[in-house]
Amino acid sequence: MLLDDIADVGRDPRRGGWSRHLGDDAEAALRAWFTEQAGRRGLAVETDANLNLWAWWGDPAAGDAVVTGSHLDSVPGGGAVDGPLGVVAALAAVDELRARGVVPARPLAVVVFAEEEGGRFGVPCLGSRLLTGALDPDQARELRDPDGVTLAEALAHQGHDPARLGPEPARLARIGRFVELHVEQGRALAPRGEALAVGSTIVAHGRWRLSFLGRADHAGTTRLDDRRDPMLPAAATVLAARAAMAHHGDEARATVGRLHAVPGGTNVVASRVDLWLDARGPLPQTLVDDVAAAAYAAAADEGCTVELRAESVSDAVTLDEGLADTLAAVTGAGRLATAAGHDAGVLAAHVPAGMLHVRNPTGVSHAPDEHADDADAAAGVRALADVLEELCR
Repeated sequence: MLLDDIADVGRDPRRGGWSRHLGDDAEAALRAWFTEQAGRRGLAVETDANLNLWAWWGDPAAGDAVVTGSHLDSVPGGGAVDGPLGVVAALAAVDELRARGVVPARPLAVVVFAEEEGGRFGVPCLGSRLLTGALDPDQARELRDPDGVTLAEALAHQGHDPARLGPEPARLARIGRFVELHVEQGRALAPRGEALAVGSTIVAHGRWRLSFLGRADHAGTTRLDDRRDPMLPAAATVLAARAAMAHHGDEARATVGRLHAVPGGTNVVASRVDLWLDARGPLPQTLVDDVAAAAYAAAADEGCTVELRAESVSDAVTLDEGLADTLAAVTGAGRLATAAGHDAGVLAAHVPAGMLHVRNPTGVSHAPDEHADDADAAAGVRALADVLEELCR
């Protein structure tokens, strides 16, 4: 399968798994690989103003295009199929359509969205958010990676003009339907004995940064009464996230997966601790409010202050019901809701968008053990080809 071609790109010897982020060597290699693969298929490739890649079969200016694809980047130390499976399946579906002798009656495009995971600059679905106007380009240009490099600086280093970032309504207007195939992120299909499902909804979710400010000092000589250690309220906040998740029911999710201490010395009381809260569920803001209340209280007890800032917030999305009916009729698959964010959820506010999920037998995702069986992936390719053939009539 085409996934084998990129299996070694971005392997992370420190974290395990794969790390592929916007502007790094691995992501650049993947973009070059996609461009080469699209060219082999006679698809015309272009890069839009927001670093998204488009490979066209037919004239894009004709409009009412059918678009499919996903992303090639990953979370730090992530799995091999989250994102790439959708891109590879789209290319393989083009091969399948050609083998069937299908000539699309409207343009067909395979898209690779930039920085879907937000693994470098912190904002998920960066390329699709910029494309649709969901993210202010001035704000985007000032985003910083963990090394302090801004998105504008990173793009300029790649030879891309950061001033071009921003909404592209004319490009959006060309899209008639968007279908994203993606590995299942969870384990709902295996108990049902089903290889595929049609996406129905995406739950509300977001990321918030909490910055705890204290006073740096010597770890050995600073007495307990003299300490203003921001690590303590940060630790209390991690526990508060777990408590809030338990309190708000089975559909609530609250996770702290990233924490950064400044200056970061083993023998230094930190002056600042930043942590990032991922909250999802029917009412994610209520989770955030509960965690924030605990954070403010713990910071006050330690003589510290805390700043809370939303970095990205997405409301619940119902994917296009008419398109979902078509996908279900063509594939015979049932419906599946997801708590994972996707570019399809961003596009859904502007164009009819749908999803196909491919079974993940273990349910592990955003980790090296993420997996889809070859037979299920092949079934996903056939189903996607069937869908594209129907939509391109």
